[in-house]
This record gives sequence, C-alpha cells and structure tokens, in this order.
Amino acid sequence: MNALVPASYVLLRRTEDGVERVLLQLRRGTGYMDGHWAVSAAGHVEAGEDAVAAAVREAAEELGVVLDRADLVALCAMHRTAGRTEPGEERVDFFFESRRWTGDPRRVEAEKAAQLRWFDLAALPDPVVPHELRVLEGLRRGDVPPVLVEGF
Repeated sequence: MNALVPASYVLLRRTEDGVERVLLQLRRGTGYMDGHWAVSAAGHVEAGEDAVAAAVREAAEELGVVLDRADLVALCAMHRTAGRTEPGEERVDFFFESRRWTGDPRRVEAEKAAQLRWFDLAALPDPVVPHELRVLEGLRRGDVPPVLVEGF
C-alpha cells in the first residue's frame, strides 16, 4: 500500500526595482537536502489541516510572518515519488505564492536554515532542491502547469 504524504510550500515574492525576487532559505540540520536552497517555507500538512492552512502555519513557524489565506495564490500541485515501481511513499506538494504578508521574514528555525535571502528569479543560487527548482524555473518562464509529476 502506498502512503501519500501531503506538504504545502510557500514562495514569498516581491518586485524590487523592476526585478522579480523570491525568498529562499538555505537548508541545514534537517537530514534532507541540507546545503540546498529551498522555497521560503514548507512542511507537511498535519492531520485535520487543509493545504492552505498548512501554508499559513508554515510561513508563521519558519519565517515569522502572518499570511492571509486570501493572499495565497495557488501555483501548482506536484505528485512525486522516488521512482520506485513497488509500493512505497508518494508525495503531493501544494505550491503557493504570496506577495503580501505582515511582519519581516526572518529565520525563526535557525537550526534548520543557515540563511534566508532574496534572489532574482532569473538568477537563482546553486544548488536548489530539484523538485522545487522545477516550480521556480516555471515561474521564471511564466508557464507553471497546474499539475507536475516527478519520479513516475
């Protein structure tokens, strides 16, 4: 039997001097993709929680900002697996963006993020978590499909 693990991702975006910027964090101490840049905030959807509520919660927990559900824009969903053919874990990731929030983004969980920085969407750092990079590159091109599939 497959276990389906849902997660919500939040990209904070802003336009500064005509340049589209995204907030990324440098992962550390998590055991997953440490040393890679990742979207602004992300985490598992908890039992009894919807994907939008998880996005709002994760932004508060990881960045110390308050998001209004109405300010979240759904970008896409990604169904992914590690490429196994036998039953195993599958994931569904819900990607959102927001251009409005209350508070100044900061590293709340310093043990999980070495840095937090704004990057030009056209000049992303290296390396970026691969499945997240697909979404960021789609944003840069202006063609993020509503559903992405990876590992099948």
